[in-house]
Amino acid sequence: MSVSTSSLSEQAANHILDMILVEKRFQPGDKLPNEMELAQELGISRVTLREAIRVLCTRGIVEIQRGRGTFVTANEPATDLTPLENLAVSNRDLLEIRMMVEPTAAYYAAKRATAEEKKLIHDLSDKIEDAIKVKHAGLQERLRLEQDFHNAIATASHNQFMDQLLPIVNKSIYNDVMHFDESITYSLQDHREIVHFIETGNAEGARAAMKMHIVHVYLISKLPIE
Repeated sequence: MSVSTSSLSEQAANHILDMILVEKRFQPGDKLPNEMELAQELGISRVTLREAIRVLCTRGIVEIQRGRGTFVTANEPATDLTPLENLAVSNRDLLEIRMMVEPTAAYYAAKRATAEEKKLIHDLSDKIEDAIKVKHAGLQERLRLEQDFHNAIATASHNQFMDQLLPIVNKSIYNDVMHFDESITYSLQDHREIVHFIETGNAEGARAAMKMHIVHVYLISKLPIE
C-alpha cells in the first residue's frame, strides 16, 4: 500500500470513529451506510473505505456481518482512547491539548513528511478553500475536510502516538467548525502558511504557524490563553 493510500484510509477510519464517538450519529448495533453512500460522503474511493473499515474492525469498533452490512459493535472499542473521547471536557481543555501537541506535530511533519504526504496536505487545504467559497458546501463537508487536514499533518509527523490523540483534536475541531463561523478568515490564511512551511521543510515556521492558528481559535472562542 502506498503512503498516500494508507494516510487516506487512516483518516477515513478516524472520521468514521468520530461519527460514532463524537458526533453520536451511530449507536452500538446501528448499521453504517452502504459502501457507495459512505465513500461518497467521505470523498474517498471504495477501496480506501474498505481499508478504513478493516482498520476499525481490528480495533473492535465495527463488525462486518456477511450479507447484512457493517455494524457498530455493542462492545467497548478495543482501544485505550475511548475513555478520553467520551469525557465531557470543556473547549478550553481541548484547546490546551491542541496547543501542547499540534505545533510540535507540524514541526515534525515539516521534517519528516514524504512528497506524497505534502501533496495530500496541500490538496486538503485547497479543498477547504473551495468548500468555503462554494456557498452550498455544508458544515459537515467543511468539518470533514478540516479534520482530514489536521489528521494528515499529524500522520506526516510519523509519530505513532499522535494517532492516538487525533479523536481529541477532531472533537475540538468539531466545536470550532460548528459554532464559530468567524474562524473562516483566520483558517484560510493560517492553513496557507502551515502548508507553505511544511512543503519547504521549515520546521520552526510550521510550529509557529500552527501555534498561531490555535491562538486564533482561542480568540474566536473568547477564551483566555494562560
